[in-house]
Order: sequence, then C-alpha cells, then structure tokens
Amino acid sequence: MNEQRIAALAEVVDSAAYHARAIAQFAEQEGIGETEAYAIQAASIARRLARGERRTGMKMGFTSRAKMVQMGVLDMIWGRLTDAMAETDGAPVSLRRFVHPRVEPELAFLLAKPLPAAVSLPEALDAVAAIAPALEIIDSRFDNFKFTLGDVVADNASSSGYVIGPWCDPRQDFANRGLLMSINGTARQVGSTAGILGHPLRSLVAAARLSAAAGEPLQAGWIVMAGGATAAEALLPGQHVMLEMQGLGRVEFNTVA
Repeated sequence: MNEQRIAALAEVVDSAAYHARAIAQFAEQEGIGETEAYAIQAASIARRLARGERRTGMKMGFTSRAKMVQMGVLDMIWGRLTDAMAETDGAPVSLRRFVHPRVEPELAFLLAKPLPAAVSLPEALDAVAAIAPALEIIDSRFDNFKFTLGDVVADNASSSGYVIGPWCDPRQDFANRGLLMSINGTARQVGSTAGILGHPLRSLVAAARLSAAAGEPLQAGWIVMAGGATAAEALLPGQHVMLEMQGLGRVEFNTVA
C-alpha cells in the first residue's frame, strides 16, 4: 500500500474520531494487514499531533488469551495515547465525542525512565514511577462496533479516553489485586489484575517491545495502560462509573450527554 493510500485512510479514521461518527469497515476490502494497519494508525495520530495534541503514552489491547483466540491473533495490539484523551478522575465525561463508548477496568503505569525493547520483568518494574487503578474508554468508530483485526489496529486499537486514579507505590505486589467495576452502584465486572496476562508487568514488557519495534520507544513520563482486566461495559448518559482496586484505591467518573 502506497503512502498516499495510507494517508487517505488515516484521514478517514481520524475524521470519524474527530466528528464522532461511524464508518464502514475497510480493512478486508483494501487488503490491509497488520503492517499497513499500524501505518494508518501512526498517520492518523500524526494528524492529531499536528492539531496540537501531545503524546502521553501507549495502551495495550488483547491482553487476555481468550481475546487473542477470538480475534485469531498470536500477539497483543496497541494504540497511542494523547493528552486530548485524558479525562479527570471524578469529573463528568461527555459522551458527545464518542460513537460506541465502552469502559473497562485497567491498571496504569507511569514511567520514570525510558524502556528499551528487550527488558526483563524486574527491569520493567525498575522503570516504573507509580501504578494506579484506571478506566479506559474504548470506542470503535466502525458501524455496530464490528471490525476485523486490520480495522481495529488502524482505528488506534479503539483507544479513545482514559481516567487515572491515585498514583501508588509500585514496589508492592500488584499481581493479583481484586477489582470491582460498578455502574450506578451496581457491580458490573468483578476480576483481578491477574486477568492482564497473569501479571500486568508482562503487559509493560510487551509494550516496550512493540513500541520500540515501531521506532517509538517508551519514554519517561509516559503512561502505559496495561489492558482490560475484564470485559468492557457499554456507556450511556447519566451513569456513575467507579472502579475499586484492592489496596490501590478507586477511580470514577460520571457520564453526561
């Protein structure tokens, strides 16, 4: 696929996200593989940066074996985070900028220093300044929230928003912390941080490998969203969403139209 076609498709997905409107799937029709899909994603994020957004980190996707099997892939996917995606803990979140918003509980890492491509679990932990409970708002721009692997990668791995809770000391055991995500006071998802590849640190190691392979190694000050610990829940106006994570506190937001 030539650069002109990549740029054209990047404009399609960027425009869909910017105007919060659904678009038709295109990956199969265009014959797009993972390499082309990531090129489209990079070009679409470059358009955001050109508008003044600032890169803040990386999000991981398909961080459960079940999801990999479902999508027929052997590795995780990833997307890029910008400051425009950040929402404030406890504040209202407008759903106007989303098409099919859903929320999932995650653990977030704040990096104290850069991470190279190949790191061990202890080396990855040594680069972490803090960890926090977090909520990611995912939003596929494709009709009916249906997509192929090429579609979702091109669409920034459905990454659209994130809310970070209190930052905590990472020198504690966070491999298997219980978590509860509730909506309007009713439990909707119950799980554990172990649902993220058995240990969230494995997701950070994978993030370092994938980000470096793309020529964008993880940087000090970046946030890495480790991936969904449970299934996602659809969002509607007038909801109070809260995640409580054992020993790490809670993070919450209210949805408005």
